[in-house]
Amino acid sequence: MKRCAFLSMDNLDDFEVYDELLYEPLKNRGWEVDEVSWRNEETDWDQYDAVIIRTPWDYQDAPKAFIEVLKDIDASSAILENSLDTVKWNIDKRYLQDLHRDGIEIVPTLWKDEFHKEQLPSFFDELETDEIVVKPTISAGADNTYWIKQKNQSEYLEELAEVFEDRPFLVQPFMQNIVEEGEFSVFFFGDTYSHTILKTPKTDDFRVQEEHGGRLNKVEPEKSLLTIARKTLNNITPLPLYTRADYVRTAKNSFALMELELIEPSLYFNMDPESPERFADVFDEWMNKRLTGTT
Repeated sequence: MKRCAFLSMDNLDDFEVYDELLYEPLKNRGWEVDEVSWRNEETDWDQYDAVIIRTPWDYQDAPKAFIEVLKDIDASSAILENSLDTVKWNIDKRYLQDLHRDGIEIVPTLWKDEFHKEQLPSFFDELETDEIVVKPTISAGADNTYWIKQKNQSEYLEELAEVFEDRPFLVQPFMQNIVEEGEFSVFFFGDTYSHTILKTPKTDDFRVQEEHGGRLNKVEPEKSLLTIARKTLNNITPLPLYTRADYVRTAKNSFALMELELIEPSLYFNMDPESPERFADVFDEWMNKRLTGTT
């Protein structure tokens, strides 16, 4: 029996997690799975054949420490997925600049190194909108993410100044289709398309995560969405074990990339009953090739 660690956090009681749906399919393929907190300093990573980053949903609180743990795993005999280089690239949302240069449409974005109160009014002018979203370039789960309207911007000045005093952040126009239609998440395991879900926020909110009241529905992706998702995947090197790409429909009926989730995305195995088996197939083939040195 081969051993695999699912890299997690100390306590997931406040989160919706579906990775347990993988345990039986992986066991049937000869894999024993342990859930291990990335903060457990006593873990011997050499005891595992593979370590898969799954639910360390507090890494944004200590990103440097998180990367150091991944370095330790990468230096062990275990295979780390997604890879250390992938995580280093994907952990800061400035990776969106790279994808944009490669021809992937993204939501218009201003990139800032620190916040100054006098800047706030200019954000609305530069983006030609009366509603904006401000969030850190390193964040997860909508932490420190603000939906600000031009008419009430003064209410946020002090908090923004405190949160982003020495922390890079980005500013985007609020995309109305997030609340009117929702955010599409497209999933790939390796280069195999798996499933697509539509996440919609609760009334008077913009956060689509379940923990914030977001609602989920499995959908069949439009051909244009699947095409741009595949194009996005083709711009990632090396190919990740798992990819979640989040898109919003624009006013021109195109799909703009919101986030490319390659570190610790929920893969929503609960939304597609065939997805656990699909992941297990890809994972087993992927790891066997790595372990035998055939790829």
